[in-house]
Amino acid sequence: MSASSCTFEDRCVAVLCCRFCQQVLSSRGMKAVLLADTDIDLYSTDIPPSGTVDFIGSCYFTEICKCKLKNIACLKCQAVFGINRLDPSGVNVLLWGNLPDLEESTDEDMSCISEEEYIR
Repeated sequence: MSASSCTFEDRCVAVLCCRFCQQVLSSRGMKAVLLADTDIDLYSTDIPPSGTVDFIGSCYFTEICKCKLKNIACLKCQAVFGINRLDPSGVNVLLWGNLPDLEESTDEDMSCISEEEYIR
């Protein structure tokens, strides 16, 4: 990953289309970075698309994340193209502003961690 002097205000908003049928999925896409693999192209949107995509299949979890995940697909051609994090009910999309509080752990002594490291 290369360092960039680009600010948030300079970032472009993209129209996201299905690569299989060209259906417009969202007009509010922004390029994001997958920290686990920076070679993967990833896009995000701040508003879940309505009328163009829907959940498909069952909820699942990964080994490294305890989030409840579900695939999303284009309604026009049924192509699966992404995932969403869901709330504990498995019904509602989990937005950044609605993330649950972390459970407090007694395993680690948090008093010696700097404020900057704690925020990360």
